[in-house]
Amino acid sequence: MKSASSNPPDQPREPLHLPEDPPGGVTGGLDWARDDHAVAVVDARGREVARRTVEHSAAGLRELITTLTDAHCAEVAIERPDGPVVDALLAAGLTVVVVSPNQVKNLRGRYGSAGNKDDRFDAFVLADTLRTDRARLHPLVPDSPATVALRRAVRARKDLVTHRVAMANQLRAHLRNALPGAVGLFAEIDSPISLAFLGRFTTQAKADWLTPTRLGAWLRKQGYPGRTDPAQMHAHLTAAPRGTTGNHAAADAGITRSLVTVLVSLVQQIKTLAKQINTQLAAHTDQRIFTSLPRSGRVRAARLLGEIGDCRAKFPTPESLACLAGVAPSTRQSGKARVVAFRWAVDKQLRDAVCDFTNGTRQTNPWAADLYQRARDRGHDHPHAVRILARAWITIIWHCWQDRTPYDPTRHRALQRTLNQDQQAAA
Repeated sequence: MKSASSNPPDQPREPLHLPEDPPGGVTGGLDWARDDHAVAVVDARGREVARRTVEHSAAGLRELITTLTDAHCAEVAIERPDGPVVDALLAAGLTVVVVSPNQVKNLRGRYGSAGNKDDRFDAFVLADTLRTDRARLHPLVPDSPATVALRRAVRARKDLVTHRVAMANQLRAHLRNALPGAVGLFAEIDSPISLAFLGRFTTQAKADWLTPTRLGAWLRKQGYPGRTDPAQMHAHLTAAPRGTTGNHAAADAGITRSLVTVLVSLVQQIKTLAKQINTQLAAHTDQRIFTSLPRSGRVRAARLLGEIGDCRAKFPTPESLACLAGVAPSTRQSGKARVVAFRWAVDKQLRDAVCDFTNGTRQTNPWAADLYQRARDRGHDHPHAVRILARAWITIIWHCWQDRTPYDPTRHRALQRTLNQDQQAAA
């Protein structure tokens, strides 16, 4: 699907390029770490003219900027595209160029065969690569502050969801010994009604106090709208193996309360972040593009927007976006041997966001469901089939994103062909 709208003149589709020669005739390299950072500056002949290690602190970052400016260095190569160090470099008006860690690992062989890892040496490698490989490198163009803030919020929520799942699994494993009847009593172990039940009935003795009538009264008091008969739920409790009793019950009850308290907090904070993300998404200029996608919802749309960003020059083609998202296979060829393999060097956050969205679309979009099923019929497993579908979606998303046009299913030709075939088959 291609949009008819024209490309805005202030958003070029070609990536930005570095000047042929570095300003001032010098280039810098920065190997960042958690506690300190190594910086090196080389001249036009590749000779190191400055080297320093600075602390990761406000004073250290000021010292870093001073080291670079005193050496008349206006360009710096670094291995990561974000963080306080990158923010400080951009704020100082320096050009930042990102060189991936995999590239740096391979580039070390230029300067020796030992392959040793040294921060100061890596800083030199980065600086010299920026000097020699300028034609293949592009300056970092940061996303807008709104996009950066949205990306941080959705990543934080994803981390909390991961913690919630792990904690729910830990609680479920604990209850299989302490109170087996509570496992499977409700649809989700971390649902509000399940956590309320476990907060009230922490031991087998307390669960034994329940009768169908008492359980029904408690559920009504909690405002539980479930359609399962309380008598059936009580039968589940009594049919399960007995939990711990006696002295061990008190210890297990303390563990249950601790796990439930943590889960209640996680669930609440996930909801709080979801509200924040919804507010941030509503205020973003690109939100209508991503919320128009099928089954994107609010959180999925925010994840896609946050991970893809709003800098159109970052992805001049759909293929560049597909490769970074890990949904385009990696081809290796030598002589007559040709191997197509899984792409490992990718942005894992972007891949997760794209594949999560893609997997959801096959539930309601006939074209997506058909493309996924045909991939499965060819013998591909579920993750591979999802990546095949994701690559097709990437092309559509890229055109909508570049042209600032919401997704319109009536203009999606492949979808319309699938719908027409289904109608003809039904007739």
